[in-house]
Amino acid sequence: MEMDTSIIYKIIVFGLPIIIAITTHEAAHGYVALRYGDDTALRMGRVTFNPLKHIDPIGTVLLPGLLLLSGAPILFGYAKPVPVNFARLNNPRRDMVLVAAAGPGVNILLAVASALLLHLTGFFPTSIAQVMIEILKMSVLINVVLAVFNMLPLPPLDGGRVAVGLLPNFIAIPLAKLEPYGFFILIGLLFLPSLLGLNFSFLGTVIGPPVYFIVNLIAALTGVG
Repeated sequence: MEMDTSIIYKIIVFGLPIIIAITTHEAAHGYVALRYGDDTALRMGRVTFNPLKHIDPIGTVLLPGLLLLSGAPILFGYAKPVPVNFARLNNPRRDMVLVAAAGPGVNILLAVASALLLHLTGFFPTSIAQVMIEILKMSVLINVVLAVFNMLPLPPLDGGRVAVGLLPNFIAIPLAKLEPYGFFILIGLLFLPSLLGLNFSFLGTVIGPPVYFIVNLIAALTGVG
């Protein structure tokens, strides 16, 4: 059976930016950890921009693909976390913040780069330019969503680790103890409201406003608004 061309188009337009965003995000964690004294990721082959080293077959491919093809209102996925031994960092508490912030930081840089590349699409034939525009626009959105989502102050997300590193101990210690349950809390926040029939979207209410603010700011700064 031949695959619908619209599905192939969706896979290209969504899949390519997602793979680049996730790969660069995870590689950034590994590079910064190595820079500040922990070579765990390097020894495990994770300090690389090779997407095959970071892709999780279920979290990066199967889950987002099924959600995309089914027309689900939520697109959710994850990569294999880069292993970091925080105890081996030169200054564990400070450097943990830098390692965690590196992923979202590089996603914002990718979003800006994608917006700037939109200026070059006029040099290509119309049919190619249209696809490039869709991919680059999606890259801006995906990278900003990934950055904002990961900066939520809940371990094991990057924002949770940044918060643990910056907040005073009486808040940081209880927050750090949530890490084993963080993934389940996120799943509940993402999917439970719709399963209960509630008129509430965690992504739309919490993630949406900062995402649209940053996207509009990038558009204004790069002149593509």
